[in-house]
Amino acid sequence: MSPSHRDKPSPGTLDGRVVLVTGAAKRIGAAIVKAVHAQGASVAIHCHRSAAAAQAFCDELNRERRDSAIVIVADLLDTSGVAGIVTRSLDAFGRLDVLVNNASTFYPTPVGTITATHWEDLIGTNLKAPLFLSQAAAKALRASHGLIINMIDIHAQRPLPQHSVYSTAKAGLIMLTKSLARELSPEVRVNGIAPGPVMWPEAGIDPAVKTEIIDKTLLKRSGSPDDIVRAVLFFATDAPFVTGQILAVDGGRSVGW
Repeated sequence: MSPSHRDKPSPGTLDGRVVLVTGAAKRIGAAIVKAVHAQGASVAIHCHRSAAAAQAFCDELNRERRDSAIVIVADLLDTSGVAGIVTRSLDAFGRLDVLVNNASTFYPTPVGTITATHWEDLIGTNLKAPLFLSQAAAKALRASHGLIINMIDIHAQRPLPQHSVYSTAKAGLIMLTKSLARELSPEVRVNGIAPGPVMWPEAGIDPAVKTEIIDKTLLKRSGSPDDIVRAVLFFATDAPFVTGQILAVDGGRSVGW
């Protein structure tokens, strides 16, 4: 356990706090980890298939501040191992203050091609895993008067064509966010962030589709992972009286489309 976690964390900051982020080896998850670490938090970096990248990232953070980061490799679809993710975090740091359910799977499932495997994967990663991980973390988060942040999607409310299973999973995550906020109150706050066009798919995107998406935002531009990071930091440090809310970070696309 690092010395900072033997003392009471400073209110309104992340100094001395512990943040667990799922799907955190790359992309938005890694940006969140880097930002909260820079704010003084110790971090548990969860990954599944990106262990090498996660470990390199962890080593970099530990060079900046000794014993401030760990890697937890786990398949979130295996609910029997979810509690172990929380246990590893507690064993390393002695507390848990923020859980960010960021891990996600995303791919099209046109009607007529949907299989049970698609359903189990997309619902499992985007809805089932956040539920069971939040349940496993609830005791520790109650003890620290902590926070859960669920990464949702603007398509939870307006379905993305040919992504019916994904959109359904994210819609369920909105209700899970509100349900957990009610059930875990008053000790634990639970909020969601619904990104719009802030990071394009790793596989690429047709330039014409990209232009169309940007044109449908009120700000006429795409965002960046930093926009999501700012929302995470807002909930974690500046919003002690906010719970059960979903913040769209989408340049106004959910208003303008």
